[in-house]
Amino acid sequence: MKRKFYFTAVVLLGFMGVSNAQAQNQECMTNLSIYVEHVKVKNYDAAYTPWKMVYDNCPDVNWANFLYGERILKDKIEKSSGAEKDAVIQDLLTLYDNSTKYFPKKATPATVAIDKALLKYENKMGSDSEIYEMLHKAFQEDRKNFKNSRALYLYFSSLVDLHKSGKKDLQEVFDVYDDVNDKIEEENNELTAVVTKLLPRDSLGTITSKEKRSLKIATTNSESYGKIAGSIDSKLGSLADCDNLIPLYEKSFEEKKSDVTWVKRAVGRMFNKECTDDPMFQKLFDAQMALDPSAEGWVYSGTIKMKNGDTKGALADFDKAMSLQTDGKKKSGIAYKVAVINKRKGSKSTSRKYAQMAIDADPSNGRAYLLIASLYASSANECGSTTFEKKAMYWKATDMAVRAGRVDPALSSSANQAAASYRAKAPSKTEIFNSGNAGKTISFSCWVGGSIKVPNL
Repeated sequence: MKRKFYFTAVVLLGFMGVSNAQAQNQECMTNLSIYVEHVKVKNYDAAYTPWKMVYDNCPDVNWANFLYGERILKDKIEKSSGAEKDAVIQDLLTLYDNSTKYFPKKATPATVAIDKALLKYENKMGSDSEIYEMLHKAFQEDRKNFKNSRALYLYFSSLVDLHKSGKKDLQEVFDVYDDVNDKIEEENNELTAVVTKLLPRDSLGTITSKEKRSLKIATTNSESYGKIAGSIDSKLGSLADCDNLIPLYEKSFEEKKSDVTWVKRAVGRMFNKECTDDPMFQKLFDAQMALDPSAEGWVYSGTIKMKNGDTKGALADFDKAMSLQTDGKKKSGIAYKVAVINKRKGSKSTSRKYAQMAIDADPSNGRAYLLIASLYASSANECGSTTFEKKAMYWKATDMAVRAGRVDPALSSSANQAAASYRAKAPSKTEIFNSGNAGKTISFSCWVGGSIKVPNL
């Protein structure tokens, strides 16, 4: 009898447990529906109580507990102050931690760390060291999902501030700078691939509404990465000048000369900062060629020959670099570097040749378009027999600058500035009217060649 009674009691308790769980789950679903409707109309105050019930009792019932919970708590943070505000901030930090506990596929280590770091930074609750270490760990462990442009800047900015206070060395600044820029380039390459694919359809009017949204999103995100890249360069500032680079590399060379990543980055940085006259550049270049005689190495070989007056040998090295590289984007990057080298040497025609090669290899290389634009603008006084014809060259420069911003939205800010500058130097409406050239075609007999049609009034 006792055994039978025990079995019956267990069964009854089991049914009661299921019944209570079902009741609670139903209550959770009801409150979930209520708070979701409030959030949709941004009535966060009304959403808080039903959301809190679901979050406390059924945290894993729906991702909305965390997606909408973040919005509800951020609204409370904005509306509160003092100790109450600090408490809500702690609630939000806990929510971020719980999100990865209950929904690890949606809340990855990087996204959670980014949310927490930005929240602490915005509310002045974290030191530079705390924020940097949090973001550094996330970047190293979950780089794939570290996509937030603001967080990328904060990651680097906090490190520079730590360096300036004597807590981090310059080499770490350069390492993170390279890592962050590589990440920005990777993300922007994906975005410009979308832009390159959809722009022609947009121009022809054959783009679908879904594609139009995709194009807008890709353009907006690319622009954001471009702005952040510019801010990161500004933050780095004079730290990467030759006066800092050369002694750093001289000091570290013996220890690092077998580290191919360090050597290649050092060579690239000295090249970009035009420190190629210093013997350290040759030393680093030799180390790179010994470790990795790649296509890019031949670009630097050509650079050295060009500086030594061996133009023929330099061009041979540049062409060898182009022939060795088969990846489109990498080939485009090499061609662009060669174009820059020739521009510095005043070889405008050759510079445009390689810039066009860069565009042919990667149509989204906006920097190549900007380079050609600057070549055209710098040649205005060389082209045309009249003042009007010379100024007309700025229309060609404007066109190239506009294209740069279209194919690579990350460059839109600098491209728009360049285009506005060139446009202002082109013939005005009054000059067009007085010259009688409206609608006519002006040909250029200088190295630029081609023609431009004067706008109609």
